[in-house]
Amino acid sequence: HVQLVESGGGSVQAGGSLRLSCAASGHDYNVNLAGWFRQAPGKEREGIAAIYSRDGITYYADSVKGRFTISQDSAKNTVYLQMNSLKSEDTALYYCATYSFRMSRFAYWGRGTQVTVS
Repeated sequence: HVQLVESGGGSVQAGGSLRLSCAASGHDYNVNLAGWFRQAPGKEREGIAAIYSRDGITYYADSVKGRFTISQDSAKNTVYLQMNSLKSEDTALYYCATYSFRMSRFAYWGRGTQVTVS
């Protein structure tokens, strides 16, 4: 019952920046954690950032720490990922997801948005 739609992907030169957005609808009280994941060709899906909506606590993978920032706009039910100092290895399909504590997993996923760094 939660729908997520990512936007903001595209092609950018190394060293550049992109801002991804994840618009959520159908949230309920039990969904309080959102995250960003990515998957590059030939690699495992990687969790790169997460945020607890209730208190704003954030988490980052070492691969993006210091370069990416996750944030939220609760009024808009939107989560953002600001990506700076992009590298070619950041090229991947980026997904947002929302955790369901009732289901004990990231149960709701967007379709993904492609980020290509050259």
